[in-house]
Amino acid sequence: MNIETFKYDNRIVRAFGIATVVWGIVGMLVGLIAAVELFLPGASLNLQYITFGRIRPLHTNAVIFAFVGNGMFMGIYYSLQRLCKARMFSDFLSWFNFWGWQTIIVSAAITLPMGFTTSKEYAELEWPIKIAITIVWVAFAVNFFGTLVKRREKHMYVAIWFYISTVIAIAVLHITNSMTMPAGLFKSYSMYAGVQDALVQWWYGHNAVAFFLTTPYLGLMYYFLPKAAGRPVFSYRLSIIHFWALVFLYIWAGPHHLLYTALPDWAQSLGMVFSLMLIAPSWGGMLNGLLTLRGAWDKVRQDPVLKFMVAAVTAYGMATLEGPLMSIKSVNGLTHYTDWTIAHAHGGALGWNGFLTFSMLYYLFPRLYNTKLWSTKLANYHFWIGTLGIVFYLIPIYVAGLTEGLMWKQFNKDGFLQYPNFLESIVQVVPMFRLRAVGGTLYFVGALLMAYNLYKTAKAGKFEPDTEAQAPALEKAEATHGKFAFHRMLEGKPLFFTVLAAVALLIGGAVELIPLFLIKENVPTIASVHPYTPLEVLGRDIYIREGCLGCHSQMIRPFRSETERYGEYSKAGEYVYDHPFLWGSERKGPDLAREGGKYPDAWHFNHMDNPGNVSPGSIMPRYPWLLTQKLDIQSIEDRLNALRRVGVPYTADRIAGARAEIDEQAAKVVANLKQGSVNCEPDKEIVALIAYLQRLGTDIKNAPVATTAK
Repeated sequence: MNIETFKYDNRIVRAFGIATVVWGIVGMLVGLIAAVELFLPGASLNLQYITFGRIRPLHTNAVIFAFVGNGMFMGIYYSLQRLCKARMFSDFLSWFNFWGWQTIIVSAAITLPMGFTTSKEYAELEWPIKIAITIVWVAFAVNFFGTLVKRREKHMYVAIWFYISTVIAIAVLHITNSMTMPAGLFKSYSMYAGVQDALVQWWYGHNAVAFFLTTPYLGLMYYFLPKAAGRPVFSYRLSIIHFWALVFLYIWAGPHHLLYTALPDWAQSLGMVFSLMLIAPSWGGMLNGLLTLRGAWDKVRQDPVLKFMVAAVTAYGMATLEGPLMSIKSVNGLTHYTDWTIAHAHGGALGWNGFLTFSMLYYLFPRLYNTKLWSTKLANYHFWIGTLGIVFYLIPIYVAGLTEGLMWKQFNKDGFLQYPNFLESIVQVVPMFRLRAVGGTLYFVGALLMAYNLYKTAKAGKFEPDTEAQAPALEKAEATHGKFAFHRMLEGKPLFFTVLAAVALLIGGAVELIPLFLIKENVPTIASVHPYTPLEVLGRDIYIREGCLGCHSQMIRPFRSETERYGEYSKAGEYVYDHPFLWGSERKGPDLAREGGKYPDAWHFNHMDNPGNVSPGSIMPRYPWLLTQKLDIQSIEDRLNALRRVGVPYTADRIAGARAEIDEQAAKVVANLKQGSVNCEPDKEIVALIAYLQRLGTDIKNAPVATTAK
């Protein structure tokens, strides 16, 4: 037998580990600031770069892609080398992956507060950064599959199965959802419109959670939990069922984010059914993880690494039960747009991703530095402080969500809305927002304790940049016999395995997306709906820049409680010129789908200047810069041309006359403002925003629905 000597690369693991800690602290701090602004809007100091609408996507991107993303790479680069008994395929690609990813994160940290955003959840970064993400991900994929090719272990362990699904799925999701038409260096418009854009976005958004926050972390669970416990995985058979069922079913579930919207009902129903089916494989994976610890509970009580892992796997189980239950239409009708959704998302993020990342860091740093963890006691303090932080975060926000949902739907005995003023529900939940900030602070303090503990651990030990190992060269395996012979054969054929996984992944997406694009009847048009005017396009872009859709929806569901409050329910044909769609995911303020004509122009001016003056109790921040900043009229031709290329029917003549049309409409807005005793120059951003808000919903007032299709 030919024994080969080689070295594992620990430098890249350490680099991603340090980045995980640093960006985790940054992301949590930004989230804490955003949480404070929800009950103390003046905390932004009226600075446009740190208002809630701008830092909310910064927080989500920092936590998902910077904290969890670096943690994922850290765990994969450590485990893959040892599972394959081989150094990574290319040191250059490893470091290209590292520095490329950090550059992307820094770019996000700069551009998002500046208002450069596509507005699409978890995909807000503009097109140059999206291209960079694609390049870095391809480099990671080449390095990953190259390592599989040079492996010295014939059979791929279960963790690698989940890594493979991650690499393939994220590539497909990112590319499909990132199809945009540039209108400048940091401005673009989605290639899809309205209903189609919404389905593509939430097919991506849900599965970004599935294949960036879940499948790679399940792979890491399957590696690190048995290692830390010193026990084999409970069930190989359950691992097989868990993997294949999960990768096939998950991709179908995206439409459950769009229940009761203008999305065709067949797509909504598919999303709900497959979401409920996901309970079985998800809980199978959770039980496989927890039962691996059978007989090792004394060790769990003593080892903080295992404490974090047990809590993480339990949080995964709870989140993957709650998610499908929330996809039931009757439940979704109550919880969607409320803070219940926020609590659900953070239960998974804080418990599953956060705690599993902490456990990996506590496991890896002593091994990378050939020493013991500096303080087990401090790690245990971190566990209990973090757990208390999760409790203080989740319980108040669940209460807030239930309060909001019930108040929005409540009618009095005379058949009128019990709480017609949306602000009545906000006033009730503000105390819950304060408690949430307490929970976030505790969780953040725990992360700081961890950072200090890991630093002291590193100082106490000596870093080993390369770990020498030996293994026999890979030889052709003999035929496999037995109950799982076919799957054992698959585990020795990475290319065949990857192709089958890709097919399983792509079926659901194809079934959901293709009909919506090919069958015109799925998106009927409305004859009275027309493209936005040039001034309204600029106003809409300002609305997107300021992150207004983070707190306001533009989708009235067919419930009496919503039609009584907001007006006629939303139709698919209203959004055929919306690139991107702006339906929103939660309501910290009322729905704006029928905002046009509801208030005079002067009301909107005063509301943006100081919301509390016109809406006492409002938690919306001030936007004084909109009253002084000049409108970017110079870019209008580029923007209209980009929209024309994605299908909006602007003529060449209209684009050529766009500036004159802007002047004409702006003059009307200024005249309306004067009637409300407000003086404003026509070239200010507030004028364009008012024009856009006054347009919303006005196209279909008293207009019949057409039967023609686009």
